[in-house]
Amino acid sequence: MSEAEEPAQSQAGATANPKSPPQGRGPILAIAGVVGVVVLALLLLFGLNLGGSDGPDTSEEVLADRAPPLAATTTEGEAFDIAAEEGRWVLVNFFATWCPPCVAEHPELVEFAEAHPDDATVVSVAFDEPAPVIEEFFATNGGDWPVVADSAGIPLDWGVVKLPESFLVAPDGTVVEKLEGGVTTEQLEALMSEHSSGEESGA
Repeated sequence: MSEAEEPAQSQAGATANPKSPPQGRGPILAIAGVVGVVVLALLLLFGLNLGGSDGPDTSEEVLADRAPPLAATTTEGEAFDIAAEEGRWVLVNFFATWCPPCVAEHPELVEFAEAHPDDATVVSVAFDEPAPVIEEFFATNGGDWPVVADSAGIPLDWGVVKLPESFLVAPDGTVVEKLEGGVTTEQLEALMSEHSSGEESGA
């Protein structure tokens, strides 16, 4: 063998045995990354208390207590603060435009708001959707009440775990009902009457 052939053979040997990573690790790492992202998203969606916050853990803990803070800027650029609504019923509605049950209940919210312009306020909190999307939804489906697009920590404060979810707040600022999966005007009016009668009998 000539000296000129030796480097060629060494190079061929090096090419034949590259130090490549074990087969199959790439897809596994990719799947693990996707799973991690999904888990994190679910934790955020279901409002799990990762940071040791003193806020309520569940929406049941909000009931029979003062309404949690809800102060934000609406899609129309106006300030809304639930504390300023004392003396009126307030329906706090958590929704998303991509949520079929939310879309289904919307006409009932419109009917309720139109039937109670003087004694009740509806406020909707969208689940982190761009303001233009929400504005288009209301322009198409009706409704003229405060809507918060940048929900930030509001769902966590109220213990929201799924959509739609609504809370009925009495005129004294107490959360008296939690309603899951959509509401109707008839249902809301019955609850208002029930809790109004309870307050009068207890007075």
